[in-house]
Amino acid sequence: MKPYVLIVEDDRSLTELLAYNLDDAGFRTHVVSNGEEVVPTISEEPPDLVILDWMLPNLSGIEICRQIRRNEVTKGMPVIMLTAKGEEADRIRGLDTGADDYVVKPFSPSELIARIKAVLRRTNPEKSADMLEFEDIVMNLEEHRVTRNNRSIHLGPTEFRLLRVFLERPGRVFSREQLLDRVWGRDIYVELRTVDVHIRRLRKALNASGGADLIRTVRAAGYSLDHPIS
Repeated sequence: MKPYVLIVEDDRSLTELLAYNLDDAGFRTHVVSNGEEVVPTISEEPPDLVILDWMLPNLSGIEICRQIRRNEVTKGMPVIMLTAKGEEADRIRGLDTGADDYVVKPFSPSELIARIKAVLRRTNPEKSADMLEFEDIVMNLEEHRVTRNNRSIHLGPTEFRLLRVFLERPGRVFSREQLLDRVWGRDIYVELRTVDVHIRRLRKALNASGGADLIRTVRAAGYSLDHPIS
């Protein structure tokens, strides 16, 4: 599953450059140009990392970073600040606000991508891990294999990607729309009921040997991978 990066920047030429290079490097991106849109966008689908410009219309990057850090749900979300301010005092202020890294304009896209990968390795190690585990389910990303209770589970490509989304964030409820975006991609039209079809296939494969059903259906909300109800 491609790491999702939210780009918060009001310079259109720069956002186009960043989106192109990040997409080419294997990231999924979304762009927001107005500071007041950031928190609602994050609430709708939390990104794996935020690229945040210091100077934004209506709400500064510094204040947005403070809001991210004050929120219990998003306080651990990685943030990289972009700014034309290169003085040491400005860098210290940005880092003190809670940013994980600080990049001064102008910069090369390859440098920023290297910084992003380094921050993700440090703050979100499961994104670079070869194994994802929950209860008795183990996914080996390098070998593209899934086992449950040490028994091999055969999954189709879509079910594999779907399970990976759940394993990366156990307990989180994903709406059908969010699963469509993460598994199929924003640019592909797929009906919502298609998600239900693949959830049923995934459940059938995981529960074939009689294990507890770990995929929880949340009425009017979506699905999550969760501990069985005792």
